[in-house]
Formats: sequence, structure tokens, C-alpha cells
Amino acid sequence: MSILKTLKLTAANRYAPLMPEQVLRGKLVSYLNEQKSLAEAEIGGTLFQATKRVTRTNEAGEKVRVDAPRHVRKGWFTDAAGKMFFQIRYAGKPLEFTKGMNAVEVDGLADVPVIINSIIEAVNAGELD
Repeated sequence: MSILKTLKLTAANRYAPLMPEQVLRGKLVSYLNEQKSLAEAEIGGTLFQATKRVTRTNEAGEKVRVDAPRHVRKGWFTDAAGKMFFQIRYAGKPLEFTKGMNAVEVDGLADVPVIINSIIEAVNAGELD
């Protein structure tokens, strides 16, 4: 008797492919978490420094991967009347929450992390699809 015939053989795929909606939700949640960290750092009066992995050449002439600082644009702004708004930008354009509405009015900087948490919950629930 063959040993392989005693085993339960099957065709299995180790990696489950993600749906495009799941990939975009993940990117949006990552952006929102970064904005939340930026707002909390500004509230606390500390410096927020985001990094990215880049390849640089060291003194010995070898190429190495290092973390380099990168610029993060704030997602909130104040208009001419003094009102503060939070806006999600994707691909350089503001993302609409509903038809014609692309920003959330915020009372102050201290409320920005709370608003971002609410938006993260909405993204995870699929409300922005």
C-alpha cells in the first residue's frame, strides 16, 4: 500500500486574496491613524515624524535600507470665518462623505482625534464604499 494513499490530500491556497474594497479600506484606515497621531502630537505640543523605508548608500559603498523622514499634510484646516474642518484627501482630491459633502466641521483641535475615530469606525463598517 502506498503511503500517499493513506494521507488526505487536498489543493490548498496559503494566501487568501483580498477584495479591492478591503485593500482600499486598509489604506484609508492607515491614513486616518496617521492623521490621528499627527493631531495628538500637535495637541500635546510634541513633534510627529512619519518615516518611510528608502535605499541609501553607506560609507562602505553598500546599499542599505534605512528609515527617512517624510512630510505629512494635515487633514484639518480653518476657513476665513475661523471654523475648523477635517477633510480626507485621497489621490490629492477630497473624498466625499455624502453627495456634495467633503468635510466634517470640528469645534477645535482637541476634537479631531474623536472625529477620526468615528470615521475609522464608518470605514470599517463599509459606509464609505
